[in-house]
Amino acid sequence: MNKYLFPVYAVIIGIIIAKFTKNKTSWNTKLLLSFSGAFLLALTLFELLPEVYSHLETKLTGLFIMCGILLQIVLELFSKGAEHGHVHIHKESNIFPWLLFISLCIHSFLEGFPINQHNDMVYGVLVHKIPIATILSLFLFQSKFSKTQIIGFLVVFAVMTPLGTYISNTVDLGLQLAHSINSIVIGIFFHIATTILFESGEGHKFNLSKFIAIILGVGIAYFV
Repeated sequence: MNKYLFPVYAVIIGIIIAKFTKNKTSWNTKLLLSFSGAFLLALTLFELLPEVYSHLETKLTGLFIMCGILLQIVLELFSKGAEHGHVHIHKESNIFPWLLFISLCIHSFLEGFPINQHNDMVYGVLVHKIPIATILSLFLFQSKFSKTQIIGFLVVFAVMTPLGTYISNTVDLGLQLAHSINSIVIGIFFHIATTILFESGEGHKFNLSKFIAIILGVGIAYFV
């Protein structure tokens, strides 16, 4: 049951953090983002990558991973990088951001698939979604959208990952297709996690607190 509930908990925690940070992106949120990027990348390397390479032809696996990277690049054209902590949309606008909403839903839906075969990946998704949900909630709370639109956005965003897990669990996709989808998700995770880690170095200066957050992320992922 946790594999369905944890992604929802992550969004709820993100909303609570957004409420308590008084509509400001905090220094702690940036540290959590760095930790989540390292944790997600490490879990992907430790859990997902070895398995897909052991079940699919090597070059085909690499092709699917590259497709995942390219897919995430396309999604970010519409989400403006919300998957790794950026929301570049005018808060004064009262036009509902459908492109942001759809791209985030596609991303969240796909990241639910590997959770079915790899229960530990739910922790990576949990840690990844908390800072994203926080930053997304900050944007929505500061926007001029109605309460109904904001609640609808966050509810659908929260349930998309469990929906992906549910479909992966109930629909007989076959091992070939299941591992192919997981390979695409690996590419998505690679792109997001490395983007977070590259962006965490402000001005290419060494930041001890962020470095420690990254080391902790990798270390905890190794022992999960």
